[in-house]
Amino acid sequence: MQLTPQLLPDLIQVIADAIENNAEEVTALDQAIGDGDHVFNLQRGIQALKAQSAELGQMDWAAAWQKIGMTLMTTIGGASGSLYGTLFMAMSKAARDRSLDLRAFAEVYAQGVEAVKQRGKADVGEKTMLDVLVPVADSLLQSSAEAVELPVALGKLTDVALAGMESTRDMVATKGRASFLEERSRGHIDAGAKTAQLMICAIVALLLERLAAPT
Repeated sequence: MQLTPQLLPDLIQVIADAIENNAEEVTALDQAIGDGDHVFNLQRGIQALKAQSAELGQMDWAAAWQKIGMTLMTTIGGASGSLYGTLFMAMSKAARDRSLDLRAFAEVYAQGVEAVKQRGKADVGEKTMLDVLVPVADSLLQSSAEAVELPVALGKLTDVALAGMESTRDMVATKGRASFLEERSRGHIDAGAKTAQLMICAIVALLLERLAAPT
């Protein structure tokens, strides 16, 4: 099957479910080294997307990602809103006038992640959601370079996202409130990396389910 924006309402719903089902765990992570409001802020953005989901499903990918980015930037607030807004708006810009096969999507997503790095002045190894987003981007680029079939490429992302999230446990935070804890931030998984992992794994599971469904 072709992966079109008509999937967006279902994608937004599985993301909402993944965050809701893990809200208590993520809040505990955030309270340990952050402000404790990460889940609440993220859910506010997700609820705004749910209200727009039917409209988003009728757009092309570039237009949908632009609207998603603007919505997240204005409803989540704080660092997460700015960074996720930047991700989707950069993806929108990179996707204009392109048909999105695996190679094109990998390049578009990688450009979005690069924009997040620039906006947050951060990179892998600093105990942020980039410790999940960057390895996922690298995995997609590698799969596209090796002409891997889409289901195989997607299947790799679950393990990559989990490994990226888990890697933040032993890092010392250098960004955000957690950075004030310095060495005491070590031993805790970053809440932003955890929610990034949860959302990516939820997206992958739904896409694999749809790709496997008989047409």
